[in-house]
Amino acid sequence: MEILDKITSGEDVRNLDEAKLPQLCAELRQFVVETTARTGGHLSSNLGVVELTVAIHRTFNTKRDRLLFDVGHQSYIHKILTGRRERFGTLRKFGGISGFPKPAESDEDAFVAGHASSAISTALGMARARTLLGEDYAVIAVVGDGALTGGLSYEALCDAGGSKEPLIVILNDNGMSITKNVGAMARYLSRLRLRHGYIAFKNGFRWLMRRIPGGRHINSVVHKLKQTVKEAILPCSMFEDMGFNYLGPVDGHNLKSLVNALKVAREANEPVLVHVITTKGKGVPFAEENPDAFHGVKGFDPVTGELPPSGEGFSDVFGRELTELAESDGRVTAITAAMPSGTGLSEFARLYPRRFFDVGICEGHAAAMAGGMAHRGLIPVFAVYSTFLQRSYDMLLQDIALGREHAVLAVDRAGISGEDGETHQGSMDVSFLTSIPNMTVWSPASFAELRDMLRYAVLTEPGPVAVRYPKGGEGRYTGGGAEPTKRLRSGRDFTVVTYGVSVNAALDAADALEERGISVEVVKLGRIKPMDCGPVEESVRRTGRLLVLEEAVTNGCVGQQLSAELLSRGVALRSLILKNLGDRFIPHGTAEELRRLCGIDAAGVAEAIGADLGAISDLGDRDGKDET
Repeated sequence: MEILDKITSGEDVRNLDEAKLPQLCAELRQFVVETTARTGGHLSSNLGVVELTVAIHRTFNTKRDRLLFDVGHQSYIHKILTGRRERFGTLRKFGGISGFPKPAESDEDAFVAGHASSAISTALGMARARTLLGEDYAVIAVVGDGALTGGLSYEALCDAGGSKEPLIVILNDNGMSITKNVGAMARYLSRLRLRHGYIAFKNGFRWLMRRIPGGRHINSVVHKLKQTVKEAILPCSMFEDMGFNYLGPVDGHNLKSLVNALKVAREANEPVLVHVITTKGKGVPFAEENPDAFHGVKGFDPVTGELPPSGEGFSDVFGRELTELAESDGRVTAITAAMPSGTGLSEFARLYPRRFFDVGICEGHAAAMAGGMAHRGLIPVFAVYSTFLQRSYDMLLQDIALGREHAVLAVDRAGISGEDGETHQGSMDVSFLTSIPNMTVWSPASFAELRDMLRYAVLTEPGPVAVRYPKGGEGRYTGGGAEPTKRLRSGRDFTVVTYGVSVNAALDAADALEERGISVEVVKLGRIKPMDCGPVEESVRRTGRLLVLEEAVTNGCVGQQLSAELLSRGVALRSLILKNLGDRFIPHGTAEELRRLCGIDAAGVAEAIGADLGAISDLGDRDGKDET
């Protein structure tokens, strides 16, 4: 890495001889491939923005100027160029650097960015703050074409264009057909518009026309003529109608063109949209040929691109079961928000294309559409990651639950999801789903339970229903059925209530405690709303002690709801322990590391029970305990 080894800041990029920039880009690609092959991460999207990110750092100083990413997984090159290259081997590892922008990690990360479609809104907020406070810096938002499927982007574009605030939006167009075909004339006019004198001439012409008799009319006629010509050959009218000065399209892998465009945008002193055409996986054949497979990976062979075999997970089981349900019932439909493969729906989409709907990054729209489909007799199943379902809360209330519509939510990545960190952990869905009237929530602990509960939710359960399940595979518990409550183990000293895959930690803890002479009863909730409290009440009246184990934040957790219900029934507890994720966001790391951090692994459960009973103290201090 002859050049990259000498780059420790954006200033180094700005001072680098222009002739050495292509080699820098080549070394960046090699470094990203070699690193993510070991750490895992988002490969193809970052390979596609190498030249764009280098051009941004040639033009702007991100110690002062604010650079936002939408979404943040395309920020690897930025991180490498801003002093984090030596730590890049810790990418997405516990205690290492994040796979997303993180201001706590570097002041050159302008804002947290994990979900899509919000960067233009945040950037406009920063631009307005700059103006009102009399400060001087540029604000740049790099937005992928996928993020432009989200309605929030258009709300922000409309407001930003009308505001006249100096703001630069870079549209990284790497695959979505949002524009007309670009021909020779379009390329010619693009080059003309990107010349430095163009903006000065346009502003000067406007100034002159405002000051001569009839000038405003002349300016109006010229503007309409220009618009007519552009609309015929350039894909920019929508953005200009919103109030943006459109620049592009620009070859996103041509550094000279990119730097030229960004300099023009910087000098424009108005809202500017720079349309950049890039290729996902650029420069690495296996990623370029199959960008979806290398969007987010756990690891791979950096030479051949061979991906490691992946074990069966809950998403795979869900996809197969829903496909079988669709075969037997023509009312069953599937909805995804730009995640067909991640949610296990690829085979459903292939077999039943007319009943499969990918709405883009539009979770709120997906939920509202599901309500309409259910109202007219279909059985829509919206498969969505827990963290992204948060964006649908209003629609869940107004368009599904209020009318008791039979829409099914397949809530993937519920609980701890691992290396993507704070923005992607599924820690909130228990609290907000159980807060919704008329909603039923199932939480399978095994593949067999997922199949049985999904089938029951689709074909039998009335009204809105959610089936929530984790990332990855099942553990020691493999039982089936769709039972609201099930006693898995009898005991006399302590009752442990849990649900989902946390049942495995509960059973392991019970085994460990039994060796110490402590008898633990394990009760598994299959349905967390409405809860079947009878078996739990029966158990705690005998043991007098209760621990509730779950992968959810404290406020609104099952433990709080269950203990309140027991209190209302007059059950007096000698001790109550709530083992959950606490009142915080959970960082990145492996699921095992994060469960240990929060004290919700088997050792943490055993320690809490043993300490409460005064029986054991040899497991040492632990971080992240949440006990009451």
